[in-house]
This record gives sequence, structure tokens and C-alpha cells, in this order.
Amino acid sequence: MTAPFPHNLEAKRAAQLGLVVLQSDETIEMDFRALLPPEVELFVSRVPSSPQVTSETLAAMEGHLGQAASLFPQAAKLEAVGYGCTSGSAQIGPARVADLIKGATQTKAVTNPLSALVAACRHLGVTRLGMLSPYIAQVSQRLQEALADEGIDTPVFGSFDVAEEARVVRIDTQSIITAAEALAQTGGIDALFLSCTNLRTLAAIAPLEAQLGLPVLSSNQVLAWHMLRKTGQSAALSAPGQLFKTP
Repeated sequence: MTAPFPHNLEAKRAAQLGLVVLQSDETIEMDFRALLPPEVELFVSRVPSSPQVTSETLAAMEGHLGQAASLFPQAAKLEAVGYGCTSGSAQIGPARVADLIKGATQTKAVTNPLSALVAACRHLGVTRLGMLSPYIAQVSQRLQEALADEGIDTPVFGSFDVAEEARVVRIDTQSIITAAEALAQTGGIDALFLSCTNLRTLAAIAPLEAQLGLPVLSSNQVLAWHMLRKTGQSAALSAPGQLFKTP
């Protein structure tokens, strides 16, 4: 038997982040790869989720969230962990989400799209938010109520009224842009929010901001922004939206 080869260890990278993704989500990982700078390491775990989105199926994720968070590499030094579900965060509650994740993995910070959206609105001075959702009324209503509890009105609202995640992820960019433009024409809002981590909104942000003259926010965009802020990191240079350009 030969002697073991000598070896060196790499220095720790800029930051390590964790992301709990819904089993049914086909979008958020790709968006995060585009939003995070290359020096940041992203670890992903998945939580069981129903292909149908209702208040009941969203609430059911509470029972699996801790286990999903426990599957991150134990040697990783996670600066922040995000739970990638906007409506699930509203249904379960951000405080409960944080408790479950912190009880299962070591991390300095926990966030979710709802908490990230509230932080982004405060950062931009937004109190009246137009919202486009893919989901059915009972799911969207809970999110609107959670925002209202934080002092953010959603006087302009529209939905694709879809309950199946497999359809949500196939809604094309032009449909999102057309619906968002129609909502914004109502007026009386400070910004527009494209809700849902599985809706492919990233490519719609820049053209909508150019057309509307308003900040356009999306679930994955605000979640990545919030996680980066919590770790003192900057976004990828190509990250879209006024949110990343507002100091």
C-alpha cells in the first residue's frame, strides 16, 4: 500500500446558500443560477408538494419542510436558506417556516418570497402593489391578506386561474407580459408583482419595466435579492429589475 498523496484544501468561497424547492417547481433553480453571481455556491433540497395548488396542499408542506432542510450537506456553512414558495409562505407563515428550517439545519438567516417581497417593497417605498398570480382565488387571497398585514395594499389584481403546476410552468412570457400590461393600465400602483416561483417571469421583468415605467418584482427575483442582501453579496450583473439597481 502506497503512502497517501499530499493535498491542499481550497479556501471557502464567497457564500454558500441553501434553497428548499418544491418538488413540482421547474423554474426557480434556473432563475437562481441566473441571478446569483458565479462565486456564490447554491445547494438545493426539495420538499414534497402536490401537483395541484390549493390552500390544503400548501399547508401540507409544513409537515415535510424540516426534513427537506435537514438534507443540505452537513459540512456546508449556509449563510442563508430560502424556502421557494410564495403562496406556501403565506399559508404556513414566515415565522413557522423559519422555525422549521432553523430547527433542521445550521444557517444564519431564513427567508421566503413573502418576506422578501415585503422587504423589497419597503426598500423601494412601495405601498400599493399590482399583483399577477397564476393561481385560483383561495390561494391568491391568502397572499393578499398576508401582504395587507404588512401594510401593503394590492388594489390591482389579476390571475390566470390555474391550479395545476404543470400548466403554470408552461405559461409563456408573452402571456405574462400581456396580462401584466393590462393590470398596470388600471393605475394607482407603485410597482407590479409577478407571483409564483414556478411561473417563468424573469424574461418579462426588463421589457415590462421599460414599457410601464414601474418597478417589476417577481417571486424568484425578490427571494434571490433578499438572500444576497442578508449575506452581503451582489447579484449577477445580468440580474434584471430596478430592485437590483436601487442602493
